[in-house]
Amino acid sequence: MTISAVSIKSERDRNIAWLAAQAMHREVKLTPKPGLVDSENNGAHRDMTIMHFMVSLRAISPWFPRFYDQGFATAGLPARQTLLAIRPTGLACEQAMFKATGGINTHKGGIFSLGLLCAAAGRLAKDNVRLSQETLCQEVRAMCAGLVDRELSRNERAKTRGEEFFQAFGFTGARGEAERGFETVRRYGLPQWNKTLREGGTQEEALLKMLLALMAANSDTNLISRGGIAGLEYVRRYATRLMKIKNLSDERLRTALKNMDHAFIKKNLSPGGSADLLAVGWLLSHYPAS
Repeated sequence: MTISAVSIKSERDRNIAWLAAQAMHREVKLTPKPGLVDSENNGAHRDMTIMHFMVSLRAISPWFPRFYDQGFATAGLPARQTLLAIRPTGLACEQAMFKATGGINTHKGGIFSLGLLCAAAGRLAKDNVRLSQETLCQEVRAMCAGLVDRELSRNERAKTRGEEFFQAFGFTGARGEAERGFETVRRYGLPQWNKTLREGGTQEEALLKMLLALMAANSDTNLISRGGIAGLEYVRRYATRLMKIKNLSDERLRTALKNMDHAFIKKNLSPGGSADLLAVGWLLSHYPAS
């Protein structure tokens, strides 16, 4: 392969950074999203609006190419070394977010997950490996191998909410999702996305149904933080029930989701972890399965 061909391929693969920013934009604009900030309301959140998300997006987006470039630069090192290399970038990206939003956490989970995917794409591109859902998720899994044990499995007293939830309930949160190569997205979210599109649904409808599928399956620590195990199980049962409705047209789906939104707001529940996975799913949907 010539140098110019390598350059062209690298630039094409680097488009994952653009997709990461678009994934965040698609997620926040998707409406209605039960308990979450969207174009209609602030969901169960009293401290943030859609405008906070939009200014956050502008602050975060320029950082995704940096994750990719660091993955590309460290491709010759063991996968875990890339994770260590991108951590300062992740922290700097979070600080840019907090500065833009006045200290409000709008996208911390998204920065983590999408930043990992961008770095994984850089590693794969350097090694001339075709980007696919399988190769991207396998590379993220390799980068995050042992992450849960290193950061959550501590004998000392829990210092973070993530450590607290792991020690109390065994839930691994965003770290576990990454270490498993976004298994929840690949096992539940993307199959629902593909099914909806095969049946003639729009991408908007496919996203809404993918969100439902993720809420039904995901052990969302955001929900545990707000409503305990009872809150998590309530959301999972509710989403599962809606998923079982046959011939759920777009209009009926939106009505059902608006009713779900009212119920979640009343109980102060927000499935933020599933929203982060929705962005991951939308990004991965642009690549072949294998």
